[in-house]
Amino acid sequence: MQHIHLTPLEKLRAYLETADLGEDGRLPSERELAETLDMGRTVLRKALATLQGEGVVWRHVGKGTFVGERPIESISDINALVLRTNPTEVMAARLAFEPEIARLAAVNATGSQINDLRACAQKCRQAATWRQYEHYDNRLHRIIGEATQNSLLLGLLDTMTTVRRAVTWGRPRNNPGRPPRDHHSFEQHDRIVEAIAARDGQAAADAMRAHLRTVEQNLRNSLGY
Repeated sequence: MQHIHLTPLEKLRAYLETADLGEDGRLPSERELAETLDMGRTVLRKALATLQGEGVVWRHVGKGTFVGERPIESISDINALVLRTNPTEVMAARLAFEPEIARLAAVNATGSQINDLRACAQKCRQAATWRQYEHYDNRLHRIIGEATQNSLLLGLLDTMTTVRRAVTWGRPRNNPGRPPRDHHSFEQHDRIVEAIAARDGQAAADAMRAHLRTVEQNLRNSLGY
């Protein structure tokens, strides 16, 4: 029987795909993680640095390492903003903003970013839990932001994501099981990604808008609207 040898980076990626890290996405300490993955702490730090560069994890000195994009710390009253908004306002903002992000991504995405988008869409389909699905769904939307090649737009998208994740609306991660095989987002993600790959800005914007409309309707249904 042939054994597959994984690099430290591959081991860490595989761990993050299946680990249940809790609501805040905080990883175990470096010591615990190094023991779990059977690697030295220096090697682990190098792998973490690679993932940090990709936006998969972020670090807060004194608090630890977390999965996902770094919250926007320059907005001092982000918590007050969260308290002032609500899920329907968040969806309205996404509908006003993200289709244009997709349009710009179709113009500026690199080949590597398109490959990453396709991989994320596939990971969404393969997710064994809602938490895993949400991780790759968030990652897909952020790569679209990265593909604009506009750091200000990406920062605004990150701000919106930070607020969105802080607003409680019965997020899928709290549900048991995994996304159904016919989950609406799978084909919708594919349409967005392939429009970006085809450099069709209008189709990418339209596909993103249709996707967010579905998310919005599901949200309204869950809130009894």
